[in-house]
Amino acid sequence: MASFRQPGMIITDRSFTVPLDHAQPGGAAIELFAREVVAPDHQSGSLPWLLFLQGGPGFGAPRPAGDGGWLERALKDYRVLLLDQRGTARSSPANRRTLDGLTPQQQAEYLALFRADSIVADAELIRPQVTGGGPWSVLGQSFGGFCTTTYLSFAPQGVREALLTGGLPGLNTHADDVYRQTYPKVAELNQAHYERYPLDVAQARRIAAALAGQETRLPSGARFTVEAFQTLGQLLGGADGSAELHYLLENPFAGGVLSDDFLYRVQDRLSFASGPLYALVHEACYGQGRATAWSAQRIRAEFPAFDAAAALDGDAPVLFTGEMIYPWMFEHDPVLQPLREAAELLAAKDDWPRLYDEDRLAANEVPAAAAVYYDDMYVPLAFSAQTAATIRGLRKWVTNEYQHDGLRVSSGQVLDRLLGMVRGNL
Repeated sequence: MASFRQPGMIITDRSFTVPLDHAQPGGAAIELFAREVVAPDHQSGSLPWLLFLQGGPGFGAPRPAGDGGWLERALKDYRVLLLDQRGTARSSPANRRTLDGLTPQQQAEYLALFRADSIVADAELIRPQVTGGGPWSVLGQSFGGFCTTTYLSFAPQGVREALLTGGLPGLNTHADDVYRQTYPKVAELNQAHYERYPLDVAQARRIAAALAGQETRLPSGARFTVEAFQTLGQLLGGADGSAELHYLLENPFAGGVLSDDFLYRVQDRLSFASGPLYALVHEACYGQGRATAWSAQRIRAEFPAFDAAAALDGDAPVLFTGEMIYPWMFEHDPVLQPLREAAELLAAKDDWPRLYDEDRLAANEVPAAAAVYYDDMYVPLAFSAQTAATIRGLRKWVTNEYQHDGLRVSSGQVLDRLLGMVRGNL
């Protein structure tokens, strides 16, 4: 194990081997990567462990640079393990390169093993190697909170205390239910954005009209369509996202055409190069006994305000979309194109196992606390509240002080409050 220092922390790289399919422990194996982080003055101590489960799905854990935030607060009480969940970053990544050579059916079967149930099984397998056998605390952000709820459902003996931020999932909700909640919320955030930056209404229409008028490609070769432009709305779910979107829109043209600067900046936002697994299994994370069948695309038709063509024909503003994955993305993005058929198979899969056990959650004995964000664009408040009421003993904090990224932007306040709640100090 290699160690190095960042300001205020000592970091040790760790690797583990786990089965690809936990139902076949003697079969193919994959590697997991994680970083152990401890404060220098606690290096030789016996602090309890905190496992951090990142949002996504499909993204690696944070790469700490010693810049404070929630991790600085966590290191006061814990030795932290930042886990690259299976298929992400340095944990046997799943992408067009690593899956090359497999048939679409084989790719789909492989990718079906990268949901919360497998992530929890991974955590339980490596936990004894990390803690010596004792339970650890678990902090789950967004999709990491979904995983934490699965952990409490199927392996609560491994959890000392559970902390969830923006990540209480609906226990029986289909992806259709989620998008029927999130499309209206995204529309509200569009309205708030345009009220704050009224000149962006005309600017967004001008960009959309340019894209509708001729074929445009990003530097990667990906098609840049009006629908792709609309997906920049995913920014609106973060604390500074509206401002970021405004500054992205403020100077998009050069010589009457979309500028190189604008196209490169858009590409950074739209490419799935850093997280193809996010596109591949995003809707599958809601699959429980039913096919998702490109839910975001189907449910969008129920909200005609998001039809950019109709908006351009009239005088309505062009609405940006949110955390939605559409089938055309697998046609446009070069990093997704080779996995297009596998994505279709995953969308049609109708035998997904359940991810949550309501009876087990209703009998929960693990101390738990959750931050639920009132204006969350990604995880609907209504479903989070229902789940909070189901998990026995869970204490919830509903707030509009933060957006979905409250853990990251709050300089430790969100985590500090949850620790106070789970320990009975608040």
